[in-house]
Amino acid sequence: MFGAIGIVVVFVMVFGGYIAAGGKIEIILHSLPFEMVMICGAAVGAFLLSNDPAAVKQTLKDIGRVFRGPQWKPADYRELLCLLFEIIRLARSNPVALEEHIERPSESSLFARYPRIQADHDVVNLIADTLRAASMNYDDPHQVEEVLDKRMEASHTHALHSSHALQTVADGLPALGIVAAVLGVIKTMGSIDQPPEILGKMIGGALVGTFLGVFLAYGIVGPLATRLNAVVEEDRHFYQLIREVLIANLHRHPANICIEVGRQNIPHGKRPEFAELESALKVLKQEAA
Repeated sequence: MFGAIGIVVVFVMVFGGYIAAGGKIEIILHSLPFEMVMICGAAVGAFLLSNDPAAVKQTLKDIGRVFRGPQWKPADYRELLCLLFEIIRLARSNPVALEEHIERPSESSLFARYPRIQADHDVVNLIADTLRAASMNYDDPHQVEEVLDKRMEASHTHALHSSHALQTVADGLPALGIVAAVLGVIKTMGSIDQPPEILGKMIGGALVGTFLGVFLAYGIVGPLATRLNAVVEEDRHFYQLIREVLIANLHRHPANICIEVGRQNIPHGKRPEFAELESALKVLKQEAA
């Protein structure tokens, strides 16, 4: 929502200010289609040239995240803590029973109680793979921690690729705008025998290329890349929460302590209150009794 509002504000302020200052919008509108074809077409071509098909598809998909915002909401963090609490209790009381849940999480009655989490394969696989690794009798819990850190770092790097790709396009747009402007000047020089009023419009049209390149770079594409990066970083906390709780479990801390360690590492705006979480865990204990 805020993303759409931001785009509207950018357009209204830039073009509204230009018109209010007495600028002739006709010159921009006349040159805009041709400049857009050159600048945006070249930008799209460069984007395709610098990314493989999978990255292109993922970037186009991720642009929607700019407007949807982070995937995980405060309620999801609370549910994740409850799920991890149930998993830890089951792992310590009946490790054999836990195996069916981590081997077939899509059919697990435990994961099914948290449908939003169960629907995300990355989250489910991270939990299942970490628990599976912990059951392989590593000599040192830090070995599992190291494997988990490397996996999360690789996943995070992959998740950031879309924002980096968009930022690369944004960085190149001003230069592509100059290319379009130079072509416009070349065209103008071919009509140097025309009256000044015609040459003025042609030069103005050529400068639209420079304007458009800078406008798209710093008013649209650059902010999209920045916001997408921020969304990815916010969602990273969800995976970080899994890490903190499961690593605390590997060090054999009590289940309540493991959950509290995770809760304390949740960003302030999404962190459930202690009493709220305690009530949710109390209900789980009563159901298990």
